[in-house]
Amino acid sequence: MKNIILSMMIIFLLFFGCTNQEQTEEQQDKMNVIVTIMPQAEFVESVGGDKVDVVVLVPPGASPHTYEPTPSQLTQVSEANLYFKMGSGIEFENAWMDDIEGVNPSLKIVDCSKNIELIEMNGEEHEEEHEEHEHSHGGLDPHIWNSPKNVKIIVENTYQALAADDPENAAYYRSNADNYKAQLDTLDSSIEDSLENKKNRMFIVFHPAWGYFAHDYDLEQVAIEEAGKEPTAQNIQHIIDEANEHDIRVIFASPQFSTDSANTIAGEINGSVVLINPLDKNYLENMQNIVDAFDTSLE
Repeated sequence: MKNIILSMMIIFLLFFGCTNQEQTEEQQDKMNVIVTIMPQAEFVESVGGDKVDVVVLVPPGASPHTYEPTPSQLTQVSEANLYFKMGSGIEFENAWMDDIEGVNPSLKIVDCSKNIELIEMNGEEHEEEHEEHEHSHGGLDPHIWNSPKNVKIIVENTYQALAADDPENAAYYRSNADNYKAQLDTLDSSIEDSLENKKNRMFIVFHPAWGYFAHDYDLEQVAIEEAGKEPTAQNIQHIIDEANEHDIRVIFASPQFSTDSANTIAGEINGSVVLINPLDKNYLENMQNIVDAFDTSLE
């Protein structure tokens, strides 16, 4: 499949490369930036402002665990200056990074997870700070962006890369980064205030995307999904028993995945399924909405 996509990409380059000549002068002045997932678009645009033009490879509704880039996206990669990879072990990056670098050998790769402590999928901290993770992480949780505390580090990494590539506008990027980090501090405080007095700190979710969120705010995430696969009947019964024991009546699910198992469990506990999106572009607004959902569901 990869060979077919790369062959189609070459055709795109040969027949449509001339479109670069039709770009406006304003577009040509902007830095062409690639990111992997939608939340990164807000991070980079908040720092880069009107100096960047951001392309997201994994589109809304798609899963970074399974998505394959289109030929037109690879053409955009071939024209980009920077690629802000999440760097935490997202399967899309593990599968496609070599091809992306092959399409554009001069592309500068920025690791957004630099200086973030990765945790195990069960919530335990990795013993060393993250530096480079080019291959599969096994049990490490890649969903680092679902923590405002981590996003502050991601934003700082973003500033450092933009300022290094465009030092003339470093002060502009610094101001933007500081402003966005202040908004993240406000969000962080709001989350702590909303959740600090909750007695039941366990929540059930289909896909375990909220490990860093749970780690930061002293919650316990219970995942329905097993190693990326649908749960067995035995595991479903275990989740039902956990929900009844802890009086949990809300099952969280993500729009990128099937809700069948979540609906089954919710039906057995006389509960409901609530969708929370770990990949929404409007990060600050989305995270506040998710906090409100947790605030309502946790006692």
